[in-house]
Amino acid sequence: QFQLVESGGGLVQPGGSLRLSCAASGFTLDYYAIGWFRQAPGKEREGVSCISSSGSSTNYGDSVKGRFTISRDNAKNTVYLQMNSLKPEDTAVYYCAADYKGDGGCWSYEYDYWGQGTQVTVSS
Repeated sequence: QFQLVESGGGLVQPGGSLRLSCAASGFTLDYYAIGWFRQAPGKEREGVSCISSSGSSTNYGDSVKGRFTISRDNAKNTVYLQMNSLKPEDTAVYYCAADYKGDGGCWSYEYDYWGQGTQVTVSS
């Protein structure tokens, strides 16, 4: 069964860190660009960070540059999002998505397969 599963979300204080994981089952991630997107209540979904299928190209939203890092481990069929210096405005549901042979652009319409999301809450 073709599935993406996010994990690693939770409650963290401002300034803290979390690492999100996106694990694939039923297919190999080798040929897919993977994107992390987030959606906060009352707001549109936005691209957080995306990585090409080869891993050679990465993109970050302006609000997370310098704080978040995306990486992939194809041997583990998993993509990670390391989030540091978290702020209350990072609070959202985070989704990972897959784009076959994608170049790592962070446009949500390019992504065909989506996980169910994991909640990240940044609060003191």
